[in-house]
Amino acid sequence: MNNHEIDYKLYGDDMQFVEVELDPAETVVAEAGSLMMMEDDIRMETIFGDGSAKGSGGFMDKLMGAGKRLLTGESLFMTTFTNTGSGKRHVYFAAPYPGKIIPIDLSAWNGKIICQKDAFLAAAKGVSVGIEFQRKLATGFFGGEGFIMQKLEGDGMAFIHAGGTIHRHDLRPGEILRIDTGCLVAMTRDVDYNIEMVSGVKTALFGGEGLFLATLKGPGTVWVQSLPFSRLASRVFAAAPATKGGGGKSSDEGGIGGLFDLFNK
Repeated sequence: MNNHEIDYKLYGDDMQFVEVELDPAETVVAEAGSLMMMEDDIRMETIFGDGSAKGSGGFMDKLMGAGKRLLTGESLFMTTFTNTGSGKRHVYFAAPYPGKIIPIDLSAWNGKIICQKDAFLAAAKGVSVGIEFQRKLATGFFGGEGFIMQKLEGDGMAFIHAGGTIHRHDLRPGEILRIDTGCLVAMTRDVDYNIEMVSGVKTALFGGEGLFLATLKGPGTVWVQSLPFSRLASRVFAAAPATKGGGGKSSDEGGIGGLFDLFNK
């Protein structure tokens, strides 16, 4: 591997951002839209895929890498930030919603982490961001929020984000943990991952927890989030007042905007 070695510092509690320190010529790659701020002498560049392809790779290799990102619902492009100065420079990336940023040293986890498709935030240049194909067809069709997983490979630092409180669970050999598919954030490569249907027709239809659960079998390590963004968004949408048609208000003022009016009363 040939990952850039970057230093970092986390700030905040529930709305975190990460400060990445770059030595001269070091580069960090990030999802488009995750930049918060950056110092002088840092050059931004938009690239196909994650930029991890070797120098011998041609255009088709880059196109294939970028195309895989479409399957995870991400953009074809990512952004690199390179320190072009003579001293240390800093660039800052923010989480897109309340939660935590999890720094992961891939070299400490056998060079690979599997995570939710929208969990990746940034990483040292050289870290490969791809998709993890599931072995069983049912996982692909019925996995809910986690049916397509990302894989981060390399030996450098990577940063993923998740909602609410993050819990790390170390699975013993043979230990099984069942998780709501939306609450699964990441896992190590040695965890056996599958999707199973909730038993009992009444439970599946009226339990309010969905039809499928992620079944994880150890050994390995799993990161779980307490508040998936989809769950937060559905609660906000359900609590928003109905759109008002009259009075000259826009649809936003009567909908989401009306929700904020409740806090001012």
